[in-house]
Amino acid sequence: MDGATDEIKVSFTVNRKAVEIVCSSDATLLEVLRDQLRLTGTKHGCGVGECGACTVILNGKAVNSCLILAGSVEGQEVLTIEGLAEDDLHPIQRAFIEEGAVQCGYCTPGMILSAKALLDENPAPSQEEVKVAISGNLCRCTGYHQIVSAILKASQEIAGRG
Repeated sequence: MDGATDEIKVSFTVNRKAVEIVCSSDATLLEVLRDQLRLTGTKHGCGVGECGACTVILNGKAVNSCLILAGSVEGQEVLTIEGLAEDDLHPIQRAFIEEGAVQCGYCTPGMILSAKALLDENPAPSQEEVKVAISGNLCRCTGYHQIVSAILKASQEIAGRG
């Protein structure tokens, strides 16, 4: 072998749109999203699944896209921060703004998508359940209080109690 990687063709859905890409067999979903599809809201942080900056929703579950080989998403559904809001801000995005849960913004897309995956599965989480759901997302600016408050506020709005 000369060290070259094979190219593969992958078809999947991103933000409700069918896509087909050609990438190296060792390309990660993060690399494909950012470099080929230009969806740069998904951030490159640690590259080893520890920080959550690259979080996307894959088939309804929050995952670290830096740990997912692009070839493994064949036929699957991916949601990035760019696909969250359709016509207006999503209630989670609005709550993050209202609660001051955004400072530098680097962790925000991943944090919001982790929150969405939680609220899709559990529309009325406790404060502890929110903390567990975002435990894989690191934030160096806010101290998490505003983030947890924003997610709880969004849950009330989504459930029609806000």
